[in-house]
Amino acid sequence: QVQLVESGGGLVQAGGSLRLSCAVSGRTFSNYVMSWFRQAPGKEREFVAVMKWSGDRTYYEGSVKGRFTISRDNAKNTLYLQMNSLEPADTAVYYCAARPILLWSISVVTTANDYDYWGQGTQVTVSS
Repeated sequence: QVQLVESGGGLVQAGGSLRLSCAVSGRTFSNYVMSWFRQAPGKEREFVAVMKWSGDRTYYEGSVKGRFTISRDNAKNTLYLQMNSLEPADTAVYYCAARPILLWSISVVTTANDYDYWGQGTQVTVSS
């Protein structure tokens, strides 16, 4: 079992920054991927960013590439999402998720329905 707890959300003005954290407990292995998804009101949950827990692979959704950075601190068992140059369109509940994979595949690691473990979410609101 893997437990995930997000924190760090809040209200920020457009152009500002936030850093989300996801505390990971339970068993994880180097073949796990850790991801951030988000869900805005009335919209489906969408992929934001992913990395292998081993740290050798990352991938970003197009609209956040260059603005968001996913990282992890192995010593603290924590996943992060640094969000810069925030826009009102980034307003959503952000979720941390985890799943094991056999092979790295973009279609696999970006599909929300295939993830086994989820956090409770943290609200990010960007005002214009």
